Amino acid sequence: MDHLNAYQHPSYKVRVISVIGNSQIEVKPDYAQLQIEVVTQAANITEAQTENANKMNQVIEALLALNIDRTNIQTAYFNIFPRYDYIEGKQVFRGYEVSNAIKVEVDNISEVGIVIDQAIKNGANRITGLEFKLRNEEAYYNSALQLALQNAHEKALAIASSLRLSYMPQPIEIVEESRGGPILLKHVAMTQQAFDTPIEPGTITVEATLKVIYQY
Repeated sequence: MDHLNAYQHPSYKVRVISVIGNSQIEVKPDYAQLQIEVVTQAANITEAQTENANKMNQVIEALLALNIDRTNIQTAYFNIFPRYDYIEGKQVFRGYEVSNAIKVEVDNISEVGIVIDQAIKNGANRITGLEFKLRNEEAYYNSALQLALQNAHEKALAIASSLRLSYMPQPIEIVEESRGGPILLKHVAMTQQAFDTPIEPGTITVEATLKVIYQY
């Protein structure tokens, strides 16, 4: 709910109008980031590591073949865990699980589905954290701030008109209340049998809110 009021400000000891200015800008994301994981299991730790390394190398080569720059591929984590079963209340060792994850930036949004498909075809078995982002979010946020200030000015002008003032109140305090522009997160449903993954990036909402106090 918009906050609009006229009152005696205790700090300035003058009559003021306090308004909240809001704005939202819808922007198409210009790059995507996702995490690609290879998980392997084997009774022998060396076997599990070797299989994992071979599959991850295949995945990386497939990504490079899609013209993804090597600098856009980074290791996210690498873990080795022993695996156990519980049979009749007893812990039975089953082997080892190796998890290797890379974080990948995709500059061409339209190729995100292809990247996912190629990763799966070449050995990846888990895709997580698909995010659509803006490289220059600050510029969009600054534009949203300008629109929020304009919105606050229009509200103050409406109040001044209602009060039948012959002049426009002057701003004496501007406070940045909050900022928006959340990362757009997608959850990808995938199997190793079904490809041609459809990905719709949508838009990112960049928001700005200002509290503006005008003297009148």
